[in-house]
Amino acid sequence: MEENTADSNTGESGGGIIGALVSASSDDMLHLWNLRQKRPAILHSLKFNRERITFCHLPFQSKWLYVGTERGNTHIVNIESFVLSGYVIMWNKAIELSTKTHPGPVVHLSDSPRDEGKLLMGYENGTVVLWDLRSKRADLRVYYDEAIHSIGWHNEGKQFICSHSDGSLTFWNLKSPSRPFQIIVPHGKIQQDGKKIESCKPILKVEYKTCKNSEPFIIFSGGLSYDKPWRRPSLTIMHGKAITVLEMDHPIVDFLTLCETPYPNEIQEPYAVVILLEKDLIVVDLTQSHYPIFENPYPMDIHESPVTCTQYFADCPPDLIPVLYSVGAKHKKQGYSSKEWPVSGGAWNLVTLQMLYKLKTSKVFEKQKLEGKPTAEMAEEDPFAIQLMYWCPESRIFCIAGASAYVIVYRFSKHEVNPEISCLEVQLQSEIEDNISPEAEMIPPFPNASSHLSSLKDLSGSTNTVASEGIVKDSIPCLSVKARPVRMPPGYQAELVIQLVWADGEAPQQITSLTANSAYGVVAFGNCSNLVVVDFIQKTVLLSMGSFELYGSSDLFQRQPRSPRRSKQFAADNFCMRGLSNFYPDLTKRIRTSYQSLTELSDGPISLELERCKSPTASGTYYSGHTSCDSIVYCFSIFLCKQSLYKTSRQIIHKICFELGLSESMLENSISHSRSSSVSSIDKETKETITALYFTESFARKNDTTASPCLWVGTGLGVVLTVSINLPSTDELRQAEPVTASPSGTFLSLKGAVLTFACLDCSGTLIHPPYEAWRDPNSMEESERTKKRKLVLHSSCSQDTGDHQFAIICSEKQAKVFSLPSQTCLYVHNVTDTSFLLRADVVTLCNSACLACFCASGRIIVHSLPSLRPLLDVNYLPVTDMRIARTFCFTNEGQALYLGSPTEIQRLNYSQEMFDNLQDMLGELFTPVETPEAQYRGFLKGLFGGTGGTLDREELFGEATAGKASRSLAQHIPGSGGVEGMKGAAGGVIGDLARARLALDERGQKLGELDEKTARMMTSAEAFSKHAHEVSVGSRQETEHV
Repeated sequence: MEENTADSNTGESGGGIIGALVSASSDDMLHLWNLRQKRPAILHSLKFNRERITFCHLPFQSKWLYVGTERGNTHIVNIESFVLSGYVIMWNKAIELSTKTHPGPVVHLSDSPRDEGKLLMGYENGTVVLWDLRSKRADLRVYYDEAIHSIGWHNEGKQFICSHSDGSLTFWNLKSPSRPFQIIVPHGKIQQDGKKIESCKPILKVEYKTCKNSEPFIIFSGGLSYDKPWRRPSLTIMHGKAITVLEMDHPIVDFLTLCETPYPNEIQEPYAVVILLEKDLIVVDLTQSHYPIFENPYPMDIHESPVTCTQYFADCPPDLIPVLYSVGAKHKKQGYSSKEWPVSGGAWNLVTLQMLYKLKTSKVFEKQKLEGKPTAEMAEEDPFAIQLMYWCPESRIFCIAGASAYVIVYRFSKHEVNPEISCLEVQLQSEIEDNISPEAEMIPPFPNASSHLSSLKDLSGSTNTVASEGIVKDSIPCLSVKARPVRMPPGYQAELVIQLVWADGEAPQQITSLTANSAYGVVAFGNCSNLVVVDFIQKTVLLSMGSFELYGSSDLFQRQPRSPRRSKQFAADNFCMRGLSNFYPDLTKRIRTSYQSLTELSDGPISLELERCKSPTASGTYYSGHTSCDSIVYCFSIFLCKQSLYKTSRQIIHKICFELGLSESMLENSISHSRSSSVSSIDKETKETITALYFTESFARKNDTTASPCLWVGTGLGVVLTVSINLPSTDELRQAEPVTASPSGTFLSLKGAVLTFACLDCSGTLIHPPYEAWRDPNSMEESERTKKRKLVLHSSCSQDTGDHQFAIICSEKQAKVFSLPSQTCLYVHNVTDTSFLLRADVVTLCNSACLACFCASGRIIVHSLPSLRPLLDVNYLPVTDMRIARTFCFTNEGQALYLGSPTEIQRLNYSQEMFDNLQDMLGELFTPVETPEAQYRGFLKGLFGGTGGTLDREELFGEATAGKASRSLAQHIPGSGGVEGMKGAAGGVIGDLARARLALDERGQKLGELDEKTARMMTSAEAFSKHAHEVSVGSRQETEHV
C-alpha cells in the first residue's frame, strides 16, 4: 500500500484539502480519508477497473495525484472531487519509438525540484523519462541494464540517484544522460579478478538528502550481500565515507526521512528517519553520530516476549500511578536519543496505554546451565514464564506464579536494598488415585515400560531422570534461587520465593490458582491436587494438603490417598501427560510449536477443548515423535474425545502424522480403538484441581456469629470449601506467635469448575477483602519503619440477627448466591448449557455490584447481584484463538480487556454511561500546523536560476483543457462517512451548527493563507523596486561619468 498525506493547500487554486490521507490498496482502489474527525472515515473511493496501481505520488501543496500503473501508464486524479483527469501519459509516448519492448510497470513518479512542470517517471526495466507536462513530450530518457526499484532527487534538481535490483546505486546528471557519472555497490565485495564487484540483494528504496554544512545523506533499505542470508532486514545510512547498517527486528515496509523544510527545492537538513516495520514503528536520530533511536511513547510491542496473562485495574489509588511512573523512569533502557519524539501530529486520547513499570522476575534465580540438558526440566524453553498474577494496589503487594512451580512475593519500596532472598521449599505430601470408585474403568499401564525406556534413550539422547544415570530427583526445586545478596532497585523487591520440589523423580505440577492478603500476611496457591498456604511475614508453611483431604470425613467421592513414592509404574496417563517432557528435552521446542499449530488449525471451540483437556503438567509437550503409536494415540485421544471433535479433526490428524512420521490410517484405527477408554478416563478424573482462591472476612461455619478471616477454595469438580485462618490477637504478637490454618468442614457445590468468589453485605454492597495500608519497609526514617501496621477493614452492616452476608460463587456453568452464615442457597442461575464460561468477575457498575461473564461461544453476559437477574447478553466475539481465552478479563465501570494479537491489546466497554462519554475521550488524529515559509531565493536568483516557475495544474489537468477520462477506466464510489456523511445524516440545529463551524474554520484558514501570499507578494515587490532603483542609479552615474 502506498500512502500519501494531503495536509496543505494547493498552490494554484487555493482550495486544497487539509487533514486528509490518500491510500492505495492492493485491490486497485484509491481512498480519501478524512482525518479531521476523531473517527477517520472514507470520503471518496476510486476503483481502477482495467489497470493495476503500482505507484502514487502527491506533490507538496497540490490537489493532483499522479498514479502509475502496471501497464506503464500514468493517470492524474483530482483528490477534491476524486475523479480522473483526461490528461494521461501513455507508456508508448514516454519511450522512444524505436524501442520494441514494453518498459514494465511504473515504479517511481516525482516532480522536479527545479520545475514543477517536469515529471520524472521510472520504469521497472531500467528506463527513466523526464516528461514535460506542458508540452506533453519527453525532455530526456535514461536507460540502464538493471531493474529500477526507486529514485531520489537532489534538491537542486540537476541530479538524481537510482537504486537497482543488483544492489547498486547509479548517479545521473541531467546534462549528460547517456550514462551515470557514478556507480557504487555499497555492500558489494570486489571479486578475485579485481574487476567486477559482486551483486547484492536489491535496494528497495533510496532517498537523497542534502545538508548545508556537511556531506549529503544517502539512506536506503536492502542491498546486503548474498553471502550472509541470515542477516536481518536492515537500513543503511551513508554520510560521506561513513556507512552505518541498522538491523531491524522485523521486515521493513517503508521509511521516510524527516527534514527541516517541506520544500523539495531547498537544502533538506535531515534530522530523523521514520521506519515502518511489519510489527513496529521506530524513529532514528540522524543528528548524532551513532544514530540512536527515539524512545517510542506509543510502543507497538507490549513486551519482548509473548504475554501469558493479564489483569486489568480501572480504579487504582490516585497516588499509585505517579509512583510507578517515577520508579519505572529510572529503569528505562540506555542508548535512546536525548531528544523528544519528533512525530508530533495529532493529540493522543484519554484512554491511552502507557508503559509505567517493568519487573523482571527471573533476576531472583541463577542463570540456567546449558550443558547437556537444562536444569529446569519441567519447562525447558520457558522456565520463567509467568502464569498467574495477584496484585493489591492499596497495599502494593504483588505475587506471581511461574511455570516451574514457584511463587514469588514482592513488596514495593522507594529505596534500593541489597538483601539475601528468602526461600521456602514445599514438598506436597500426597496424591490421589486416578479413579473415583473401585468400579471405575482402569487404564492399563504403559506396556513394557523398561523396554521403551531403552529405546527412547537411543532416539532422543536422554531419558527421564528416573532412569538417567541411576539418579532419582527428590526434594529439589526446578530452579536455583540466588544465595548471595542481590541488588534490588527501587520498585517491587522480592521478599519470599516459594518453590515446590521434585518427589520421587516426578516434577512438581504447575500452579493453577493464586491469591494473597496483606492484612493477614498470607499467600495461598494450589495445583491440580494440592493446596498450600504460607505465612510470608514469618516465612512458614501453614497448610499443605491434598485437595481431597480438605473434605476430612465428608469426602463425596470416597477416594483413597496414596503416596507417590509407593508406586513407580508408568501409568499411561502419567507417562503421556507428565513424563514425555522429561524424556525428550531436545524435542520440546518442535513439539510445542506443533501444539500451537494444531490449535491454530482447529475451528470454533476445538482449540478451547484441547486446552481444557490438557493437563496442567503437560507444558505443551504431550506427545513424542518416537514413541509407539498406542501411547501416542492415548495422549491425543485425551485431547480429541470431547463433543463431536472427531468429525472435524482431519487437519489435526494430518498434522500429527506429519510430525510423527506415521500413516493416517494407522493413527485413526488406534484412535477409534482407544476412544472409549479415553472418554472414561476423562469423565472419571479425580484429581480435584484447585481452580479459585479468595481471602475475605466471612463466616466459615453455620454456627459462627461473627465474621473471621477465611480462605474460600474452589475446585475443578465444582466444590467450594472454606479454610479458617486464626491470627494473633494484636499486631505486636503477629511477628512471634504462629498463625494457624485449618479446614472448617463446610463445603458447597455447583456444576462445573469454580471460577470466582465475592461477598456482599446485607445491603448488597460489595465487601472488599481487608488490606494493610502501604508503608515503605526500607524507609530511612525510623518512625516509618517501626510504626504500627494499619489494617483497612470493610464496615459491616448493622444487623443484629439473621444472615449478614451474601456469598457469590460462579462456576463455568452456574452461578449461585448463598446467605451466610446459614449457607442457604437464595438464587441459582444456569449461565450456559451448551458452552462454558472462560472468565467471570464480580465488578462494580453504576455503583452496584454485577457479575460479568465471558462465554466460550463469544457472548458477554452480565447479571445483577444478588438477584442474578440478566442485565446484558450479547454476542461479542467467538473465541477462535486461545490467546483471547487466556487474557480476557473484566474490571469496574463496564470495561474489559484481552489480547487480540501478540502485540495488540483490545479494550472494550459494555457500560452506556462510558459509551456516552467515549467520543470526548478519543484523541485528535490531525492537528493543523502552519505551513512554513519558503526560503527567499532573491530576485536575481529567481530570474536567472533556470526554474520553470509555478505550474498551473488546474489549467493543465482540468476538464476544460484535458477533457474527461474514460468511464470504463475507473469507477467513483462516494464514501459513507466523514464530513460528507455528516452533511447527509445530520439534521436540526446541531447539524447546522457543526456545518457552520466547519465552514468558518475552512474560511479562516483560506483567509490566513491568502494573507500570507499577499505578504510574500509585497516582499517580492519591495525587493524588485529596490533592485530597479539600484539599477537606475547605477545607469545614471555611468551617463554622468561619460
